Amino acid sequence: MEEHEIYAKLTPIFRDVFDDDDIELRPEMTADDIAEWDSMSHIRLVLTIERKFHKTFPASRVSQLKNVGDLVSLISTTA
Repeated sequence: MEEHEIYAKLTPIFRDVFDDDDIELRPEMTADDIAEWDSMSHIRLVLTIERKFHKTFPASRVSQLKNVGDLVSLISTTA
C-alpha cells in the first residue's frame, strides 16, 4: 500500500477517534497537535488502526512512535 493510500485510510480513523472532522494529517503531526489525544484515545486509535489495516503492531514499536509519519511507516512495514 502506498503512503498516500495509508493517509487516505487513516484520516477518517483519526476524525472518528478524536471526533473532529477538520483533522488533516501531516507526517509531523503529534499528540500535542490534537487536544483530545491522551493515553486512552491513543489506545483506541491504535486498536482501530490495527483492525482497519488487519495488522498487529508490537507494543515496543508503538511506544517508539513520535509522529504520524512514524505511524505511516509502521503500517507500511508491518506484515
